[in-house]
Amino acid sequence: MRQRIFIHDVVARDGFQIEPHWIPTERKIEIIDLLSQSGVAKIEATSFVSAKAVPNLRDAAEVMAGIRRDPNVIYVALVPNARGAERALAANVDEIVLVVSASETHNRANVRRSVGESFAGFREVLDVLRGSRTGVTGAVATAFGCPFEGVVPESQVLDCVARYAELGVSGVTFGDTTGVANPTQVDRMVRAVAERFADLPLALHFHNTRGMGLANVVAGLSAGVVRFEGCLGGLGGCPFAPGATGNVCTEDVVHMLECMGYDTGVDLDKLLAASRRLREIVGHELPGQVVKAGKSSDVHPAPAEA
Repeated sequence: MRQRIFIHDVVARDGFQIEPHWIPTERKIEIIDLLSQSGVAKIEATSFVSAKAVPNLRDAAEVMAGIRRDPNVIYVALVPNARGAERALAANVDEIVLVVSASETHNRANVRRSVGESFAGFREVLDVLRGSRTGVTGAVATAFGCPFEGVVPESQVLDCVARYAELGVSGVTFGDTTGVANPTQVDRMVRAVAERFADLPLALHFHNTRGMGLANVVAGLSAGVVRFEGCLGGLGGCPFAPGATGNVCTEDVVHMLECMGYDTGVDLDKLLAASRRLREIVGHELPGQVVKAGKSSDVHPAPAEA
């Protein structure tokens, strides 16, 4: 039996948030519905943040109300504070994700709080969610390096994981916010987390800024990770991190994993169709490779003899 790997897509939040032009609500809904039909395990559908901070996600409630939910898919929203949690509850999201940076400088640039202040605010979020069925996961941004501070000590990352575990989250995601991670670093970090927090599921979120995204996925696999985030088309990037180009491409990750013999549960043809539609919606080329080159299993007619 093939090992199951769980694919999470973040294009509707992480991808759309950085687009310079408004993405109509109905187009966001269309892409989420296409992803739902493709078989991904989790979709980060939006973020309940300030419309001033992230204008392209000001329609979060309308998006959640308009999507066709698949019971096999977990629909996630990023939440920065208690007010965002209240809005997410009203929108009936399945799971919220909290985000803190392991780097103090990036955390202040991102949310205008120290790391300690962010975790204090998360307690207020959990107070809002108490008694609900909404799940909570925690993300650690700049887990592999910071554009302002450089190398982030492993101890700072593990301290964030420990604080999340104390809060009682159901899982943690490591974000390579500016694409500085390398496979050796990924292997070391994942094993350090597994040693200290064996019962806490870990997901990995890579950027392909320096061309190491897929290699880092393989490193995570080798270290035992089975949950990976990607972005349809390779869209996205953090607006508060200089040089943070697109996320690792979901369809490229799925194609690689299926070629390697893993079971992603994803219909790659449907995912590629969604990527082609995404390009039409955003109106510019996307970094994804498989949608351009075709699957490695594709064959073509032999050239006619001269």
